[in-house]
Amino acid sequence: MLEKINETTEFLRSEGIIDPDAGIILGTGLGGLTARMKNCIEIDYRNIPNFPVSTVEGHDGKLIYGDFGGRKIVAMKGRFHYYEGYGPEQVSFPVRILKYLGIKCLFLSNAAGGVNPEFQIGDIMVITDHINLLPNPLLGQNDDRIGVRFPDMGEAYDKYLIKKALIIAGENKIRIHKGVYLATSGPTFETPAEYRYFRIIGADAVGMSTTPEVIVARHMNLPCFAVSVITDLGIEGKIEYVTHESVQIEAEKTESRMTTIMTEMIKSL
Repeated sequence: MLEKINETTEFLRSEGIIDPDAGIILGTGLGGLTARMKNCIEIDYRNIPNFPVSTVEGHDGKLIYGDFGGRKIVAMKGRFHYYEGYGPEQVSFPVRILKYLGIKCLFLSNAAGGVNPEFQIGDIMVITDHINLLPNPLLGQNDDRIGVRFPDMGEAYDKYLIKKALIIAGENKIRIHKGVYLATSGPTFETPAEYRYFRIIGADAVGMSTTPEVIVARHMNLPCFAVSVITDLGIEGKIEYVTHESVQIEAEKTESRMTTIMTEMIKSL
């Protein structure tokens, strides 16, 4: 794997992506954040050696490097998912590239269904912990040059960054929650029984991404901060028919508030 990482990293450096301060992975309907970046270099995933290609609507499939919040960042406008047919190692491979490009911390966003009865559509949840029901991306032979065999996940999401986000949300009067994110394989949305089960075992929101990326980031000792935009509700009495299009629409409505939080956090790095 290290050979592939080095090959991809060297290609991106040759394209002008040099010493970024942070990386951002943007989920469904949240790619508009990149419109606030300046002096950008854009590279289609299909042109990057060893990269998968996004196949889901709402994931443009571009790596964008530029100025954002007074820092140099690399943004993934679209991510990869297990349900697309990619293995866990492929889904999380870009995180390794971001780390080797030099990022100091990783920011992630996703669209998720809320199972906490206090949540409303359009809320933002700062992820404090997760329940991973996807195959672990670290299965198989470990390369000690990249990370340890048994990484600790006691603080998968950085406490300092979480505290900073809550302060920023308060200063900007943004409604925000803290909670546990649960990841499933998808691509089906959940049944009412599954929603009840996920709530019982401790989840506040459920989606189809993020946890493999965070696991790989922690494997390489990379601090993480992640938010879920609540685009639908899996709460008894509030469950409605959900489509990918409706998820995109709700995510886009919330994007400006999520972008405010991300911008201020990156400024403070």
